[in-house]
Amino acid sequence: MTGDLVVGLGCRPGVRAADVSDTVRALLRRHALDPADIRAYATLLARAGEPGLRAVAGPGLLSYPPEVLATVAVPNPSERVAAAVGTPGVAEAAALHAARELAGPDGRAELVAPKLAGAGLTAAVARIFPGLASRRVDHRIGQRKSDTRH
Repeated sequence: MTGDLVVGLGCRPGVRAADVSDTVRALLRRHALDPADIRAYATLLARAGEPGLRAVAGPGLLSYPPEVLATVAVPNPSERVAAAVGTPGVAEAAALHAARELAGPDGRAELVAPKLAGAGLTAAVARIFPGLASRRVDHRIGQRKSDTRH
């Protein structure tokens, strides 16, 4: 996956892959986002083994403990979710946190699709904006490759 989008997923135990897929497709369609631009999926550590999430996200599903996700400011926090899993947001927080990690130390992330509820899950999407340091590293690597050919 090489795009610039991260899909955050929050779910109940036993969520079905078809429901995850349907909700993600609906969210992307609603916000005119291209599924080909998805770089990663992210969720709560306690849900990382859910077969329904794994079937859609694949083995590279990123997961984070509730203490980490609880530090992420989200536009739609839920006291009910906080009481149940230890963080007031899962889908939005996971998308934002993962996108920030993938953006690099001086990059940033922006929520481009707030959470959408589906059958037993929520999904949200964040966009990765890589920092200058990440681009400089890519540039230097490319330059080294060209230097070795001369």
